[in-house]
Amino acid sequence: MAGRPFIVAIDGPAGAGKSTAARRVASRLGFAMVDTGAIYRTVALAATRRGIAFEDDAALGALLPELEIHFAPSPGGGQRVLLGADDVSVEIRTPPMSIGASDVSARPVVRAGLLGLQRRLACAPENRGAVLEGRDIGTVVFPDADVKFFLTASAEERARRRHAELAAKGDASTYDEVLADQLRRDKNDSERAIAPLRPAEDARVVDTSGVPLEAVVDALVRAVEERLQAEGRGGA
Repeated sequence: MAGRPFIVAIDGPAGAGKSTAARRVASRLGFAMVDTGAIYRTVALAATRRGIAFEDDAALGALLPELEIHFAPSPGGGQRVLLGADDVSVEIRTPPMSIGASDVSARPVVRAGLLGLQRRLACAPENRGAVLEGRDIGTVVFPDADVKFFLTASAEERARRRHAELAAKGDASTYDEVLADQLRRDKNDSERAIAPLRPAEDARVVDTSGVPLEAVVDALVRAVEERLQAEGRGGA
Protein backbone atom coordinates (compact mmCIF):
# COMPACT_ATOMS: atom_id res chain seq x y z
CA MET A 1 0.00 0.00 0.00
CA ALA A 2 1.70 3.14 -1.22
CA GLY A 3 2.33 5.82 1.35
CA ARG A 4 1.42 3.75 4.38
CA PRO A 5 3.80 3.14 7.31
CA PHE A 6 6.13 0.13 7.33
CA ILE A 7 4.06 -2.72 8.78
CA VAL A 8 5.42 -5.57 10.91
CA ALA A 9 2.94 -8.41 11.56
CA ILE A 10 3.53 -10.75 14.52
CA ASP A 11 1.07 -13.62 14.86
CA GLY A 12 0.96 -16.75 16.98
CA PRO A 13 -0.87 -18.58 19.75
CA ALA A 14 -1.36 -17.27 23.28
CA GLY A 15 1.77 -17.42 25.41
CA ALA A 16 4.27 -17.54 22.54
CA GLY A 17 5.76 -14.23 23.64
CA LYS A 18 4.13 -12.07 20.96
CA SER A 19 3.02 -9.17 23.12
CA THR A 20 6.30 -8.64 24.97
CA ALA A 21 8.40 -9.19 21.86
CA ALA A 22 6.21 -6.86 19.81
CA ARG A 23 6.46 -4.08 22.40
CA ARG A 24 10.25 -4.33 22.51
CA VAL A 25 10.58 -4.54 18.73
CA ALA A 26 8.38 -1.46 18.33
CA SER A 27 10.41 0.41 20.97
CA ARG A 28 13.74 -0.42 19.37
CA LEU A 29 12.55 0.53 15.89
CA GLY A 30 10.67 3.66 16.96
CA PHE A 31 7.44 2.21 15.56
CA ALA A 32 3.89 2.41 16.90
CA MET A 33 2.59 -0.66 18.72
CA VAL A 34 -0.93 -2.00 18.06
CA ASP A 35 -1.91 -4.83 20.40
CA THR A 36 -4.91 -6.36 18.64
CA GLY A 37 -5.28 -8.99 21.36
CA ALA A 38 -5.85 -6.18 23.85
CA ILE A 39 -8.57 -4.81 21.58
CA TYR A 40 -10.46 -8.11 21.58
CA ARG A 41 -9.97 -8.46 25.33
CA THR A 42 -11.45 -4.98 25.77
CA VAL A 43 -14.48 -5.92 23.69
CA ALA A 44 -14.94 -9.01 25.89
CA LEU A 45 -14.69 -6.84 29.00
CA ALA A 46 -17.17 -4.28 27.65
CA ALA A 47 -19.61 -7.07 26.74
CA THR A 48 -19.25 -8.59 30.21
CA ARG A 49 -19.93 -5.25 31.86
CA ARG A 50 -23.10 -4.87 29.77
CA GLY A 51 -24.25 -8.44 30.40
CA ILE A 52 -23.92 -9.33 26.71
CA ALA A 53 -23.31 -12.99 25.88
CA PHE A 54 -20.24 -13.58 23.72
CA GLU A 55 -22.37 -15.39 21.10
CA ASP A 56 -25.01 -12.63 20.88
CA ASP A 57 -24.05 -11.20 17.49
CA ALA A 58 -26.83 -8.61 17.40
CA ALA A 59 -25.90 -7.15 20.77
CA LEU A 60 -22.16 -7.27 20.01
CA GLY A 61 -22.77 -5.53 16.69
CA ALA A 62 -24.69 -2.77 18.46
CA LEU A 63 -22.00 -2.46 21.15
CA LEU A 64 -18.96 -2.04 18.88
CA PRO A 65 -19.75 1.44 17.48
CA GLU A 66 -20.11 2.75 21.03
CA LEU A 67 -16.66 1.62 22.15
CA GLU A 68 -13.79 4.08 22.27
CA ILE A 69 -10.69 1.88 22.45
CA HIS A 70 -7.26 3.44 22.21
CA PHE A 71 -3.72 3.14 23.51
CA ALA A 72 -1.74 5.64 25.55
CA PRO A 73 1.84 5.69 26.83
CA SER A 74 2.34 4.30 30.32
CA PRO A 75 4.34 6.46 32.77
CA GLY A 76 6.55 3.46 33.55
CA GLY A 77 7.06 2.56 29.89
CA GLY A 78 4.95 0.45 27.60
CA GLN A 79 1.35 1.41 26.95
CA ARG A 80 -2.02 1.54 28.64
CA VAL A 81 -5.28 0.28 27.13
CA LEU A 82 -8.15 2.71 27.52
CA LEU A 83 -11.87 2.07 27.15
CA GLY A 84 -13.14 5.59 26.92
CA ALA A 85 -11.39 7.31 29.84
CA ASP A 86 -11.14 4.07 31.84
CA ASP A 87 -7.72 2.41 32.06
CA VAL A 88 -8.52 -1.30 31.65
CA SER A 89 -4.92 -2.49 31.17
CA VAL A 90 -5.01 -4.79 34.22
CA GLU A 91 -8.66 -5.83 34.08
CA ILE A 92 -8.38 -7.27 30.55
CA ARG A 93 -5.43 -9.54 31.47
CA THR A 94 -7.36 -12.01 33.61
CA PRO A 95 -8.01 -15.65 32.58
CA PRO A 96 -11.76 -15.03 32.00
CA MET A 97 -10.95 -12.18 29.62
CA SER A 98 -8.40 -14.39 27.82
CA ILE A 99 -11.16 -16.90 27.10
CA GLY A 100 -13.60 -14.08 26.37
CA ALA A 101 -11.23 -12.59 23.81
CA SER A 102 -11.00 -15.95 22.06
CA ASP A 103 -14.79 -16.29 22.07
CA VAL A 104 -15.63 -12.82 20.74
CA SER A 105 -12.84 -12.94 18.17
CA ALA A 106 -14.58 -15.97 16.61
CA ARG A 107 -17.66 -13.85 15.83
CA PRO A 108 -17.64 -12.48 12.25
CA VAL A 109 -19.50 -9.35 13.37
CA VAL A 110 -16.71 -8.51 15.81
CA ARG A 111 -13.83 -9.20 13.42
CA ALA A 112 -15.47 -7.12 10.69
CA GLY A 113 -16.28 -4.33 13.11
CA LEU A 114 -12.72 -4.05 14.41
CA LEU A 115 -10.83 -4.45 11.14
CA GLY A 116 -11.03 -0.76 10.26
CA LEU A 117 -9.97 0.28 13.78
CA GLN A 118 -6.86 -1.90 13.67
CA ARG A 119 -5.84 -0.54 10.27
CA ARG A 120 -6.45 3.07 11.29
CA LEU A 121 -4.36 2.72 14.45
CA ALA A 122 -1.46 1.27 12.42
CA CYS A 123 -1.68 3.75 9.55
CA ALA A 124 -1.98 6.95 11.60
CA PRO A 125 -0.11 9.75 9.76
CA GLU A 126 2.38 10.22 12.59
CA ASN A 127 3.56 6.60 12.39
CA ARG A 128 6.83 5.89 10.60
CA GLY A 129 6.04 2.22 11.06
CA ALA A 130 3.81 0.00 13.16
CA VAL A 131 4.10 -3.40 14.84
CA LEU A 132 0.83 -5.32 15.14
CA GLU A 133 0.48 -8.56 17.09
CA GLY A 134 -2.43 -10.94 17.14
CA ARG A 135 -3.80 -14.04 15.45
CA ASP A 136 -4.53 -12.94 11.88
CA ILE A 137 -2.43 -9.83 11.22
CA GLY A 138 -0.43 -11.33 8.36
CA THR A 139 -3.37 -13.23 6.88
CA VAL A 140 -6.31 -10.82 7.21
CA VAL A 141 -5.58 -7.42 8.76
CA PHE A 142 -2.44 -6.67 6.76
CA PRO A 143 -1.89 -9.45 4.19
CA ASP A 144 0.51 -7.01 2.49
CA ALA A 145 2.60 -6.40 5.64
CA ASP A 146 6.25 -5.65 4.89
CA VAL A 147 7.52 -8.32 7.31
CA LYS A 148 5.53 -11.18 8.84
CA PHE A 149 6.47 -13.36 11.79
CA PHE A 150 4.66 -16.29 13.42
CA LEU A 151 5.88 -16.90 16.97
CA THR A 152 5.16 -20.25 18.55
CA ALA A 153 6.22 -22.51 21.44
CA SER A 154 5.04 -25.76 22.97
CA ALA A 155 1.73 -25.66 24.85
CA GLU A 156 3.51 -26.58 28.09
CA GLU A 157 6.09 -23.83 27.68
CA ARG A 158 3.41 -21.26 26.92
CA ALA A 159 1.32 -22.35 29.92
CA ARG A 160 4.37 -22.18 32.17
CA ARG A 161 5.04 -18.59 31.09
CA ARG A 162 1.43 -17.57 31.53
CA HIS A 163 1.21 -19.24 34.96
CA ALA A 164 4.32 -17.36 36.14
CA GLU A 165 2.88 -14.10 34.84
CA LEU A 166 -0.44 -14.64 36.63
CA ALA A 167 1.26 -15.74 39.85
CA ALA A 168 3.33 -12.54 39.85
CA LYS A 169 0.04 -10.62 39.76
CA GLY A 170 -1.37 -12.59 42.70
CA ASP A 171 -3.66 -14.81 40.64
CA ALA A 172 -4.25 -18.20 42.31
CA SER A 173 -4.77 -20.21 39.10
CA THR A 174 -2.83 -23.47 39.08
CA TYR A 175 -0.53 -24.54 36.26
CA ASP A 176 -3.00 -27.27 35.25
CA GLU A 177 -5.83 -24.74 35.05
CA VAL A 178 -3.72 -22.39 32.94
CA LEU A 179 -2.70 -25.23 30.62
CA ALA A 180 -6.35 -26.32 30.22
CA ASP A 181 -7.37 -22.75 29.36
CA GLN A 182 -4.41 -22.56 26.97
CA LEU A 183 -5.44 -25.72 25.13
CA ARG A 184 -9.05 -24.60 24.94
CA ARG A 185 -8.05 -21.26 23.50
CA ASP A 186 -5.69 -22.89 21.00
CA LYS A 187 -8.54 -25.13 19.84
CA ASN A 188 -10.97 -22.22 19.54
CA ASP A 189 -8.50 -20.03 17.68
CA SER A 190 -7.35 -22.74 15.27
CA GLU A 191 -10.77 -24.21 14.45
CA ARG A 192 -12.90 -21.10 14.09
CA ALA A 193 -14.43 -20.59 10.65
CA ILE A 194 -13.41 -16.94 10.36
CA ALA A 195 -9.68 -16.04 10.28
CA PRO A 196 -8.37 -19.20 12.00
CA LEU A 197 -4.97 -19.06 13.65
CA ARG A 198 -2.33 -20.11 11.12
CA PRO A 199 0.94 -18.73 9.77
CA ALA A 200 0.74 -16.63 6.61
CA GLU A 201 2.39 -18.42 3.69
CA ASP A 202 5.19 -15.86 3.63
CA ALA A 203 5.63 -15.57 7.42
CA ARG A 204 8.88 -16.44 9.18
CA VAL A 205 8.05 -19.04 11.83
CA VAL A 206 10.00 -18.49 15.06
CA ASP A 207 9.91 -21.14 17.82
CA THR A 208 10.57 -19.33 21.11
CA SER A 209 10.71 -22.47 23.29
CA GLY A 210 13.76 -22.17 25.52
CA VAL A 211 14.98 -19.05 23.72
CA PRO A 212 15.70 -15.92 25.82
CA LEU A 213 13.35 -13.07 25.02
CA GLU A 214 16.15 -10.68 24.05
CA ALA A 215 17.48 -13.21 21.54
CA VAL A 216 14.03 -13.41 19.96
CA VAL A 217 13.75 -9.62 19.85
CA ASP A 218 17.24 -9.27 18.36
CA ALA A 219 16.34 -11.70 15.57
CA LEU A 220 13.09 -9.91 14.75
CA VAL A 221 14.68 -6.47 14.76
CA ARG A 222 17.53 -7.68 12.56
CA ALA A 223 15.06 -9.09 10.00
CA VAL A 224 13.08 -5.84 9.93
CA GLU A 225 16.21 -3.71 9.57
CA GLU A 226 17.35 -5.86 6.65
CA ARG A 227 14.01 -5.30 4.92
CA LEU A 228 14.11 -1.56 5.62
CA GLN A 229 17.56 -1.41 4.04
CA ALA A 230 16.42 -3.47 1.05
CA GLU A 231 13.52 -1.07 0.46
CA GLY A 232 15.78 1.95 0.80
CA ARG A 233 14.00 3.28 3.87
CA GLY A 234 17.17 3.49 5.94
CA GLY A 235 18.01 1.90 9.28
CA ALA A 236 15.67 1.74 12.21
